[in-house]
Amino acid sequence: MKLPGKIGILGGGSWATAIAKMVLAQAESINWYMRREDRIAEFKRLGHNPAYLTSVKFDVKKINFSPNINDVVKESDTLILVTPSPYLKSHLKKLKTRIRDKFIITAIKGIVPDDNLIVSEYLTKEYNVPPENIAVLAGPCHAEEVALERLSYLTIACPDRDKACAVTRILASSFIKTSISNDVIGIEYSSVLKNVYAICAGICSGLKYGDNFQAVLMSNAVQEMNRFLQTVHPLNRNVNDSVYLGDLLVTGYSNFSRNRTFGTMIGKGYSVKSAQIEMEMIAEGYYGTKCIKEINKHHHVNMPILDAVYNILYERISPMIEIKLLTDSLR
Repeated sequence: MKLPGKIGILGGGSWATAIAKMVLAQAESINWYMRREDRIAEFKRLGHNPAYLTSVKFDVKKINFSPNINDVVKESDTLILVTPSPYLKSHLKKLKTRIRDKFIITAIKGIVPDDNLIVSEYLTKEYNVPPENIAVLAGPCHAEEVALERLSYLTIACPDRDKACAVTRILASSFIKTSISNDVIGIEYSSVLKNVYAICAGICSGLKYGDNFQAVLMSNAVQEMNRFLQTVHPLNRNVNDSVYLGDLLVTGYSNFSRNRTFGTMIGKGYSVKSAQIEMEMIAEGYYGTKCIKEINKHHHVNMPILDAVYNILYERISPMIEIKLLTDSLR
């Protein structure tokens, strides 16, 4: 199979829509799985996603929509996974078509709940997809800014360098710059952790901590991230690269960040449930916090920021009290 071949996108949210925009700048057509038939019908009628990034116009003649995941998987050589991590298992359970022979790009910035596995590990364990057939798409790249064609940087990580390069060719454009890496595991974990730290940044914002403290929080967060990455997957990586530090900063500071927004609501006194209902979007960091907490029971990495967020979200400790305790441990 010559990559990328026919491309299939699995997911119908804002990030999936942004990726479709990137791919269609290069590809003649794509296959696109969306769960809801009514959304597909509206998309075809309006020429844009009716629920997300509605300003992005598409030539719907170039899109083969289907509410059946098997149709899209069967007709595609490269699959781009962009479903929220909590729903990945339920979507994949519908599969009757083998995916082990497909090339899979995961753009899911989350972890598989309950299994406590990053997506690449889950695909290998449950579906026997070889690691060399899995790539990770990450970096400081909010879907909303892609929609506005603001310059953004993406990193594609894959054990097979040639395959990573093939992916860059389908994503690069005048407003998307790409680079490659072999740190699949580290980049996936950092994508989970930056959401946790963004929730913490939001909580602190909701509590009226200022920019001075936010800078201290982020500098401690990248150190905490590095300690964890070097423990679970030792590698000669530079955590200051944009795919690690850059993604952490944009998720922690940007008004487009749903994890920061979720945290801000918690800091202002919302319960977890009420914040989730009002947002109407998935804050991946909520699930990531519990998963990383469970994983870290085996590694014992010093992670005071993670612990603080876990205590607030899952142990119902007062944000004001927990963050005050956290401030005493930061430098």
